[in-house]
Amino acid sequence: MLKQSYTPHIVAIGGGTGLSTMLRGLKRHTENLTAIVTMADDGGGSGKLREDLGMLPPGDLRNCLVALAEAEPSMETLFKYRFESGSLRGQSIGNLIIAAMNGIYGSFEEAIRHAGEVLAITGRVLPVTTQDIRMYACFSDGAQVLGESRIGSAKKQHNCRIERVSLVPERVLPTESVLESIERAEAIILGPGSLYTSIIPNLLVEGVADAVRQSRAAKIYVCNVMGQPGETEDYSAFDHVEALIKHAGEGIIDYCLVNTGTIEEAVLERYLKDGVGPVFVDRERFEKAGIRLICADLTNREGNLARHDAGRLAEAIMEFLRNKYTAVLETTGNKRR
Repeated sequence: MLKQSYTPHIVAIGGGTGLSTMLRGLKRHTENLTAIVTMADDGGGSGKLREDLGMLPPGDLRNCLVALAEAEPSMETLFKYRFESGSLRGQSIGNLIIAAMNGIYGSFEEAIRHAGEVLAITGRVLPVTTQDIRMYACFSDGAQVLGESRIGSAKKQHNCRIERVSLVPERVLPTESVLESIERAEAIILGPGSLYTSIIPNLLVEGVADAVRQSRAAKIYVCNVMGQPGETEDYSAFDHVEALIKHAGEGIIDYCLVNTGTIEEAVLERYLKDGVGPVFVDRERFEKAGIRLICADLTNREGNLARHDAGRLAEAIMEFLRNKYTAVLETTGNKRR
């Protein structure tokens, strides 16, 4: 049962574990959820299926489907199970089920839709495109690399910042429902997740960034708790935002949600050994750019990783949206659009 009567249509854009973590929390507050997921992944189990079967990468979509699942726990466990040996080592059952459905229905979109029905998901999960795409990255020293899974290691090798990422082919069309969902959104959430390889690739698909910029929805970027090795080691919060604007244009976000919670010392030490620390919030740059900060304790204090807590993150987003919605009603007297 939803805890609040206000249930806005939220569109979440990204990929990786960050997006699925947020979705797991948001589904407790609203059924009106649409996840738009990157299709640039070419590593791990998804990369093997791309190579062997010529299909689109299912991994990030699978994570989102499982996060939104309302099916029996055994079905969710089945989708997450990974083989530990043999030729299927590292591959997940969920990926294979989606691959089978892709073969049965002859459509990747239909495969994802039917997988969602099997898991009885809350909301919808959409691939941002159904074209076969690759990522291309240029670094500040002039080096270039092709392939999402190679960007992190190439950045470490060249020891410089990522200058720009792009998609191959250059013109990539969105899935039909993607632009429609963005147009209907009352809130658009970018992230959390890998800045260059999970979030920005979605905004490079034709029409997506334009639709987000033109939307009247609240546009929120959820900044990562920690820097990411191979992408954003020394990035401040505004450096993340600056990269989004550079790739998708001014007006791509209105708000940035940042973590103010503390990281356990033992956990922090592990990250510092890898050359990354908590993302610094450079408030003055946000004020100058006219982008408002939303500050909250978002950290998960369980385990040995510094990540967002699904419940805290969702509650921070919903509290902000409820307050914004209430303020609009009090100011204008208008009903919810």
